[in-house]
Amino acid sequence: MSLYPGLDAPKPKAYNTIWTITFFVILTAGMAGLYGATKSVDYIWRWNRVPDYFFYQEDVETITEIEGEISSITQKGKKSIVTVIGEGETATYTLPTDSLLMDEGDFVYPGDALGSEQQWKTGLLLYGLWITLKASFLAIILAMVIGVITGLMRISDNPALKWTAITYIELVRGSPLLVQLMIWYFVIGTLVNRILMDLGFSKIPTLWFGVLSLAIFTGAYTAEIVRAGIQSVHVGQMEAARSLGMSYFESMRKVIMPQAITRILPALAGQFISLIKDSSLLGVISVRELTKVTREVVTANLQPFELWIVCAALYLLLTFGFSLLVQRLEKRAV
Repeated sequence: MSLYPGLDAPKPKAYNTIWTITFFVILTAGMAGLYGATKSVDYIWRWNRVPDYFFYQEDVETITEIEGEISSITQKGKKSIVTVIGEGETATYTLPTDSLLMDEGDFVYPGDALGSEQQWKTGLLLYGLWITLKASFLAIILAMVIGVITGLMRISDNPALKWTAITYIELVRGSPLLVQLMIWYFVIGTLVNRILMDLGFSKIPTLWFGVLSLAIFTGAYTAEIVRAGIQSVHVGQMEAARSLGMSYFESMRKVIMPQAITRILPALAGQFISLIKDSSLLGVISVRELTKVTREVVTANLQPFELWIVCAALYLLLTFGFSLLVQRLEKRAV
């Protein structure tokens, strides 16, 4: 029996072909319109500079660390081995032959440059993308743990557990994430770090306060999703499990939760995708995630259009990849 009566009626052979062509026509028209709009803007596009914000080559100087005389320069392929002999100490440096700035017999002092070589460095956008990935991944894991525990507390018969969960959920959902982020960093973070420093411990990095605030915020919504998923499973399933001699926790783990997970995965995916995008707020507490480093690069190089488009594309890549992962999990769970 069909789940959608009337919608799965036989279609003409050309049905899919016509609508597929229609989709690509609309897509092409949209891209053409976007291209025309970019041409009408009085702006110099410099897409060729964008790759430098992911990887770039930098001249790194080889600096002497001791005072002494260059006793020998031995060529080995395209590299040269420079040996500096000082009073009771010897240092050896390897650098490209064509970059040598000193000759054999020259006297050098600490800090003098012997030469330089080009090395690949990670650009700011790639660094910001990594921080966004790291913060989002950690926050998702913590939010899952918080959400599942709170969701189970929310449906508990124990009044203390139930009302604790309700209070947490309502407090968190009733205030903006930005406000909570400020409280966690400037209030709680300042107090905790001051106590740790008084006790002789090092301070907690800013990133962890950002991750914690994201996880606690998302955990409240996750808890309601988990609660709804559990309660959507027919009560007879729990009764049947208990009648077979299972304890409450065994029944939840082996019978109820496996069924609930298949139902809550789409909602969880949407919530965690929102978390990835909400990580852009971490810049207000000086976490150099993707949005913050994009803002820094735009300010320094005055390329707002290219860089914000790339920033949006990177977020789309993260969220779309996560969406595909959840879809695969859904298929396995069915």
